[in-house]
Amino acid sequence: MRYYIAQRRVNHILWNSIRQDDQISSQGNGYKMIRVNATFFRIMMTATMFALLAIVLGVACRDTVKEVPTPTGDLETSAPMMDEGVPGVSDSQVLFGQSAAFSGPAQALGQGMRLGIQAAFNEQNQKGGVHGRKLELTTLDDQYEPHLAYGTTLTLITRERVFALIGEVGTPTSRAASPLANAQGVPFIAPFTGAGFLRDPDLENVVNLRASYRQEAEEMVARLTEDLGITRVAVMYQNDSYGQSGLDGVVDALERRGLELAASWYYQRNSDAVKAAVFNIVEADPEAIIMIGAYAPVAKAITVAREDIDPVFMAVSFVGSNALAQELGSDGAGVYVTQVVPLPDDTSVPAVAAYRDALEAFDANAVPGFVSLEGYLAGRLAIVGLEKCGKDLSRDCFLDVLRNSGTIDFHGMTLQFGPGDNQGSDAVFVTVIGDDGNYHLVNKLAGAR
Repeated sequence: MRYYIAQRRVNHILWNSIRQDDQISSQGNGYKMIRVNATFFRIMMTATMFALLAIVLGVACRDTVKEVPTPTGDLETSAPMMDEGVPGVSDSQVLFGQSAAFSGPAQALGQGMRLGIQAAFNEQNQKGGVHGRKLELTTLDDQYEPHLAYGTTLTLITRERVFALIGEVGTPTSRAASPLANAQGVPFIAPFTGAGFLRDPDLENVVNLRASYRQEAEEMVARLTEDLGITRVAVMYQNDSYGQSGLDGVVDALERRGLELAASWYYQRNSDAVKAAVFNIVEADPEAIIMIGAYAPVAKAITVAREDIDPVFMAVSFVGSNALAQELGSDGAGVYVTQVVPLPDDTSVPAVAAYRDALEAFDANAVPGFVSLEGYLAGRLAIVGLEKCGKDLSRDCFLDVLRNSGTIDFHGMTLQFGPGDNQGSDAVFVTVIGDDGNYHLVNKLAGAR
């Protein structure tokens, strides 16, 4: 009983920290996020101490499942279990887990990542798996909400006993999920976010595939200032750690060029209520607006803003490029989006050709896209780690070979890891929606202003 009381207290602490991710305060002319008062890592160390103390005292009931109340309802979690070998690994399979948005306004992102991972796993399973083990993926819907991501991740680790987590979608959800994985030594592979906190070299369980939001922001500002001579840049951002990460990246990139933001305003996550943000940004009459958000609110903001001004619109890769183009329809022409993977229809890139073959084999009706391509590459990255570990698979080996193998090449797609560097790719591509509704690679922004 003492164990569960202690665990409830830990859940309460974590819940309060997660809630702070959504809080904002007014500072000067813009809005800044209230940062979490204590890091999740210290919190999880406290949680681990509670659990270890309970085990030593012999008060944890190992053969029962308890309901642990959380602010979103009763979350069932397993009590600590006896060691049954490597979690998620049997003679016949390796089980991966994914917490992501599969419903709600951001569902296309979770569905895309899952599709790509499944295509990669299916491709490998058709060849007999890895060292005789088939690859399986179990997914839970967190609706792109941090408090739900905490619960789904806890379930994947303690109840489903997955070997590793893969393809987490979003910064605020990863901020809730990654400390749980870190505390248990669970690999946290290829999250769909460029958040800076996941690039911390001290996070030994995290392996990032994609470039960071700061790198995307740098490329945007470089192209706007160098190609078009633009100096008045505004930002519309989501009011959480994702939006703050992107906003910080833009501010830093502008400051390196002696410039300041023309304006910035926010909107609520999982909402398309963007009119207030657009109104305040339009008042500043910017030459360019950088959007740090998801496809639905970004599309609406572009449509509303164009009623009054005609700036250059740019969005970061997390927006969900295919979904954004679909939302905008014919109004999408001329909107720029930075990408962290190649064009999904450019089969001259061997990795893309392999992706398209795998996607068709898994689901002949699936439409190729940037998000599912990233998911496919995430799946292939995980397969590399499994292959290099051999039959005697462990989490430590898996993480070690991914983080310390140096260069990993998959069909010409090169990832580079090393000491203090848990991010494989630094590539950022600029694309634009054409009149045909498709994305096209651009080396220089067109239309001098």
